[in-house]
Amino acid sequence: MAVLCEMFPEAPIFTLIYDEKRTNGVFKNKKIHTSFLQKIPGSKKYFRGLIWLMPLAIEQFDLSDFDLVISISHSFGKGIITKPTTKHICYCLTPTRYLWHDAGLPFKLISQFILTYLRIWDYQVAQRPDYFIADSENVRQRIKKYYNRESEVIYPPVEVRANQESRIMNYDPNSKFQIPNSYFLMVGRMVPYKRLDIVIRAFNELRIMNYELWIIGDGPERKRLEKLAKNSDNIKFLGRISDSELPKYYANCKALIFPQEEDFGIVPLEAMASGRPVIAYRAGGASETAIEEETGIFFNEQTPESLIEAVKSFDEKKFNPQKILKYSQKFDKEIFKKAVLKFLKNLTD
Repeated sequence: MAVLCEMFPEAPIFTLIYDEKRTNGVFKNKKIHTSFLQKIPGSKKYFRGLIWLMPLAIEQFDLSDFDLVISISHSFGKGIITKPTTKHICYCLTPTRYLWHDAGLPFKLISQFILTYLRIWDYQVAQRPDYFIADSENVRQRIKKYYNRESEVIYPPVEVRANQESRIMNYDPNSKFQIPNSYFLMVGRMVPYKRLDIVIRAFNELRIMNYELWIIGDGPERKRLEKLAKNSDNIKFLGRISDSELPKYYANCKALIFPQEEDFGIVPLEAMASGRPVIAYRAGGASETAIEEETGIFFNEQTPESLIEAVKSFDEKKFNPQKILKYSQKFDKEIFKKAVLKFLKNLTD
């Protein structure tokens, strides 16, 4: 959304709930319209408990003054109601995960009722946008399967230049790129589907071979994961790292570990933008954005054993940091901007 705001700085933003702190002030000077959910005490922290009200809330926005609306949706955004003459383009991050292929809602006793209601609503409102843009081929196929809608793929923007500049800051005077440090890196929120447990179990076993793992991120799974790694001094939890510091950790790792299945997955591309290869689970967005033996390697099963085999076979000397960095530039945010503007131009031609 931040890049679209750069492209259309005068456009107002409509969102169900807004938390300036959680968005790091990115939208501080924007004209932001929130729904009635914003006024409910505790909504910023416990918004998941308001899922059943979100369809009603999204449909309350008055967008009658606009000729063009771009919704960014992984759940409810596409449900906005526009006038017949308004062009509604939905940039779809994924068909709603917990409804179609990764169910899991609060209030377990009534969750099946809520799921049924939301699935019906979700399919119906997916017919509202005039056009869909998918953020990956993986998502394009899901949009077709769950919504029976066609879409065009435009990969989301990655801060390639920021990571590239960090790499430049780490120049060795005698070589193009600094020799990486000894650690493997994992970056992400500590939630179950990210599968950090696989990585930790793998590196528990790899301890005897002096393989080191650094983990950046936080989340509800952190205590359990730290307990899982408590006897392994080769695993280091760094917690949250600022966006300005993160590229330095990418730039100096041996490789990024990416064990989850994501709809797209920006983290591997951020690592590539720092010239570093990835070791990724062969599924989802990573299978589109990583090139085997050129920008990384894959493992085929979400098990510690499969990851261990991949880590042992990994040879960083086979990878050219300059080529990896160059490859990542095709996902730069300037490429995204051009693709979106071209899409919009084609609507008027």
